[in-house]
Amino acid sequence: MEVIETDVAIVGAGGAGLSAAIAVAERDPNLKIALLSKVYPMRSHTCAAEGGAAGVAKDEDSLDKHFDDTVSGGDWLCDQDAVEWFVERAPKELARIERWGCPWSRDADGKVAVRPFGGMKIERTWYAADKTGFHILHTLFQTSLQFPSIKRYDEYYSTDLIAADGRCQGVMAIEMRSGQLKTFAAKTVIIATGGAGRVFPFTTNGAIKTGDGMAMAYRAGVPLKDMEFVQYHPTGLPGTGILMTEGCRGEGGILVNKDGYRYLQDYGLGPPDPWPRKKAMELGPRDMLSQAFWHEQQKGRTIQSASYGDVVHLDMRHLGQALIDERLPFVRDLARSYLGVDMVTDPVPVRPVVHYTMGGIHMENLVETPLKGLYAAGECACVSINGSNRLGSNSLTECLVFGREAGQRAAEQIGSLGAVNDTLVKERAEASRQALADLHMRPHSGESVSGIRREMHDTMESGAGIYRTADSLAQTCTDMANLRDRFNRVALEDKSAVYNTDLIQALELQSMVEIAETMAHSATKRTESRGSHQRLDFAQRDDEVFLKHSLATYNGQAAPTIDYRDVVITKSQPAARVYGGDV
Repeated sequence: MEVIETDVAIVGAGGAGLSAAIAVAERDPNLKIALLSKVYPMRSHTCAAEGGAAGVAKDEDSLDKHFDDTVSGGDWLCDQDAVEWFVERAPKELARIERWGCPWSRDADGKVAVRPFGGMKIERTWYAADKTGFHILHTLFQTSLQFPSIKRYDEYYSTDLIAADGRCQGVMAIEMRSGQLKTFAAKTVIIATGGAGRVFPFTTNGAIKTGDGMAMAYRAGVPLKDMEFVQYHPTGLPGTGILMTEGCRGEGGILVNKDGYRYLQDYGLGPPDPWPRKKAMELGPRDMLSQAFWHEQQKGRTIQSASYGDVVHLDMRHLGQALIDERLPFVRDLARSYLGVDMVTDPVPVRPVVHYTMGGIHMENLVETPLKGLYAAGECACVSINGSNRLGSNSLTECLVFGREAGQRAAEQIGSLGAVNDTLVKERAEASRQALADLHMRPHSGESVSGIRREMHDTMESGAGIYRTADSLAQTCTDMANLRDRFNRVALEDKSAVYNTDLIQALELQSMVEIAETMAHSATKRTESRGSHQRLDFAQRDDEVFLKHSLATYNGQAAPTIDYRDVVITKSQPAARVYGGDV
């Protein structure tokens, strides 16, 4: 088995991973950097982000206002020291990436254009039309090419961390084109693999978002934090999971039910005003808007579509073709291509769709995990700046800010970690090789990847979706334990080596089953409603008991252990979330 020695191994080459790689290379050009990705970097999921990236830009805005919006949007589950750190660095990173070539949209006076986003009471979302993520990723990728110390390993699927005695010393990965298992012996490892939306059936997340990095850290003994908090975005295209960006509502799109009524006024989000809008309404936070859809559905006021279940309408006709073509050309094309609906002349059917995992790998010091030598950044990490509900447009900035910090920390601390233990690396490499060999040799038992994945989707959506109860969550926990056991009998149909997608999908399913269990068990233990975690049987927020982060710890073939950790409060005491005032 080939052993590749490197100083820093980065798993994931999206916004956070590329930011980390560039930061390491800038900090110390002599360090060897291995950048692993299961897809070509420009296919990373960062490219799918449409709306924008948050950072203070206007004179009437401030760091304190960005802090307040983020903390209240997260329903006070955010660690406020981390939020303060984040908002201070956000505009600097957005300005930095512009100097590297990111083409931010501009106002007539030449200043960076910003648009309003849900849960933010002032315009602070920088955007590049409606392809912001694509332009950020493209800029980072092109910038990374100037550093010879960054060596890319595209289409490498990472399977396990090499860890023992409290330290991470590398990562195992399959080279997809050959099927060979490779050992990356690394003094430091950064995980930047994104979220786990594919645990659910209807999601904006691409096929690669299967929680691989979270699962690797989890199996290595690092807790997963706040996994019960899964964000639904209120405006997904039905039947596809494709997102109608929050920028649609930021530019003035409205949501109406089957009667043409702007129903959000019934859910504490302010009265409707003529355009230009002065109240929150459609610019309320994503969790509240998704919950409002559920209530409309229960009242029979949603629209029954022919093929895709209940929907509501996103109406942008009043914006006019000129504005739509200037600021929302991509989503106009998406609606026409996938639903045959032109948003210039017709309302677009939409419904809530799983979008983001607020939880992730537990961070003890912004980007450092409890496992020495292991760092994480981006959606796979839980710092926590997002609390129980992430505000739209904070995530792209989060990738830039924390990706850069992870790279700098890894470069700074590498000298204090000492040499890699070659014996340990060989032992872990052999264990990984044997596990893959056992999977290849399993006899057929009737269990299939597609069958277990479908049942996982069904139980997670029905039992751990927008609203939850003790009974639904108990059933989900039981179902997931059963699926975990059944996965151990899954056999591969394809025994070949080259681009064995059957093998990759089986390994992805293993990660998703593990992640799904942490979500279900963490949600069961949290007997309150907060942000995206809504219990019909415990409808109120309980700050006395649950102003805490949950920590799910791996227990092998048993359910995870759930513990708790206090939220860091610096200057904002918990209060009611109010979105009926001016934005």
